[in-house]
Amino acid sequence: MWFFARDPVRDFPFELIPEPLEGGPPGPWALHRGRKKATGSLVSIFVYDVKPGAEDQTQVAKAAFKRLKTLRHPNILAYIDGLETEKCLHVVTEAVTPLGVYLKARVEAGDLKELEISWGLHQIVKALSFLVNDCSLIHNNVCMAAVFVDRAGEWKLGGLDYMYSAQGNGEGLPRKGIPGLEQYDPPESADSSGRVVKEKWSADMWRLGCLIWEVFNGSLPRAAALRNPGKIPKSLVPHYCELVGANPKVRPNPARFLQNCRAPGGFMSNRFVETNLFLEEIQIKEPAEKQKFFQELSKSLDSFPEDFCRHKVLPQLLTAFEFGNAGAVVLTPLFKVGKFLSAEEYQQKIIPVVVKMFSSTDRAMRIRLLQQMEQFIQYLDEPTVNTQIFPHVVHGFLDTNPAIREQTVKSMLLLAPKLNEANLNVELMKHFARLQAKDDQGPIRCNTTVCLGKIGSYLGASTRHRVLTSAFSRATKDPFAPSRVAGVLGFAATHNLYSMNDCAHKILPVLCGLTVDPEKSVRDQAFKAIRSFLSKLESVSEDPTQLAEVEKDVHAASSPGMGGAAASWAGWAVTGVSSLTSKLIRAHPTATPAETNVPQRPMPEGLPAPAPTPVPATPTTSGHWETQEEDKDTAEDSSAADRWDDEDWGSLEVSSRDHKSPEADWSSWEAEGSWDQGWQEQSSPERPPEGTRMASEYNWDAPEPNDKGDPFASLSARPSPQPRPDSWGEDSWEGLETESRQVKAELARKKREERRREMEAKRAEKKAAKGPMKLGARKLD
Repeated sequence: MWFFARDPVRDFPFELIPEPLEGGPPGPWALHRGRKKATGSLVSIFVYDVKPGAEDQTQVAKAAFKRLKTLRHPNILAYIDGLETEKCLHVVTEAVTPLGVYLKARVEAGDLKELEISWGLHQIVKALSFLVNDCSLIHNNVCMAAVFVDRAGEWKLGGLDYMYSAQGNGEGLPRKGIPGLEQYDPPESADSSGRVVKEKWSADMWRLGCLIWEVFNGSLPRAAALRNPGKIPKSLVPHYCELVGANPKVRPNPARFLQNCRAPGGFMSNRFVETNLFLEEIQIKEPAEKQKFFQELSKSLDSFPEDFCRHKVLPQLLTAFEFGNAGAVVLTPLFKVGKFLSAEEYQQKIIPVVVKMFSSTDRAMRIRLLQQMEQFIQYLDEPTVNTQIFPHVVHGFLDTNPAIREQTVKSMLLLAPKLNEANLNVELMKHFARLQAKDDQGPIRCNTTVCLGKIGSYLGASTRHRVLTSAFSRATKDPFAPSRVAGVLGFAATHNLYSMNDCAHKILPVLCGLTVDPEKSVRDQAFKAIRSFLSKLESVSEDPTQLAEVEKDVHAASSPGMGGAAASWAGWAVTGVSSLTSKLIRAHPTATPAETNVPQRPMPEGLPAPAPTPVPATPTTSGHWETQEEDKDTAEDSSAADRWDDEDWGSLEVSSRDHKSPEADWSSWEAEGSWDQGWQEQSSPERPPEGTRMASEYNWDAPEPNDKGDPFASLSARPSPQPRPDSWGEDSWEGLETESRQVKAELARKKREERRREMEAKRAEKKAAKGPMKLGARKLD
């Protein structure tokens, strides 16, 4: 019977990539990249080929194999597996890069910072402290070639070939036999008399000084070059000089060296080192300490190396959320680190956590997710949005906290393109109808109208026909002035979704009613919208063949032209943490309507200034909601970019002298896909005769030409609307006129008051006719 010997190299669970890496360890070891056969994970493989006549080197290699296998420390190269045969030695470690190669690549890329060097040296000194103080071992080979860097940028100490015990008498030290390593030996090593007084760490600390010199200045040409610090930072020079001093007795212990460098103002006293030290001990930190750490972490991430953020900070953030109950504080740094990931890595590491976060009942978690949705929405697929995210998000519409309701409305701009028909046309519309009709916060009603106008192109044709006209018409009846402006702009932004009959019979009558609105900003936008719709109707009247082209989007399933602009709308609507709505809600927490004087908006020269008009506000109207003039300083509020309804809506004002054709006017809305662009004044095909003034330019109530009063200043404010059904059906949306019911209720109240006064008068007359009653007399009725 024949027996075949098994090849141990072939059965080894790791495969070798043949080409060795440059800058590997000195001596007979060759560094290769490798991978695990079962999983494909990357590793590093140190290979030593046994050669005849090199028994001393073979013994040194085997000793290094044994040392690396038994020593375990976070700052020492991590051993994974090994293979020892008669022909070779294979040592498998974590995937690393030689320090010299790493530094060269970082310098060429311009990304090398003193922060990561300070932490790298901290790790090497900590490894030396572990060896000499805890294990009584002398490394005896500290140099650039003995240090490696993993994928997170962590420095690892290797090169354990010539290590020996510090407890011996110095006999039997391993011979290096490599000339290139002799220049790192301290001066006292040449004295064989043994009369030099030194500490057990003295030789390694000298070599640490050589390593510091090489990190900042390149390869060490000769020992005499150590006298010139070169590019070593000034904060490190005093400590470096202690390391390369001629007297070995004064060279500090590694632990003391760390303490000196960590002193205030020292080279290792910085935010990056402190962050790494906290992460190393995060498992034993108190919850309050973790909360504070994660809150401050996002401010520092921009200055940290990218690899460190991806491979060290990110795992700690995920672990803190999964097992540490860190809560919402991890979201900001988590999404900041997520920018460094590829799309595939983001799907694997971030998205599962985000989906789980949406099911949280923590309000702080939910509102931060909604505020930062723009950062991860592109990585979410439609099934995930409809089945795992949207059912949790819609609960925000019913939340008692106005800030959550507001952020939930804003998030629909990003979620709408990914929602299915049932969620978009049925579930979402039901919540929008309730918010617009019954929400006690005026800004939220306004933003609901804004959002509806922006997502209108994604709605089905039947839903658009049933909802849009009625919803925007309802908005024009809102007592909150910006909501009425939003209704007008909603009609404008969705102008291509209405038939000519709807424009003439449903939209224009509503807009005409706003021409006598108490707020001038509403009147201005109403006049502009009326002129645009009239121009559109006139163009079709002049050329009926344009009707099909004008109404091409009315019955379409969706409007790709407008839908393609969703990204720009979303970027405008959800940027920033605090919006104007949140500011108004915080400033006016009560939901009870109150009559207050609206601050006067600045008027251009030559126009009449309106008198103060009291209007109900829910909450009180603010000057931020007023239409902004073109020459207003945009730096007045640092959070202007975060607002929904002030700067962007106000920019719609354009001088009436700028005339464009109707086609150019509507195309400007379609091209930009945003409500931020101004309405252009419509011009009829023929210019009116010289001296003709528009109706809005007449001062109708003025007895004298020089009277500057505003004809609309005396108009009363609109009454607060009554609660409406939570449905956007035909019946609930067609009954928009509530004035008649309010008038009837007022008449009934007056009748009751008059009846009460009549009864009181009769009782008084009856009592006066009888006169005062006599003492002891009995009342006979």
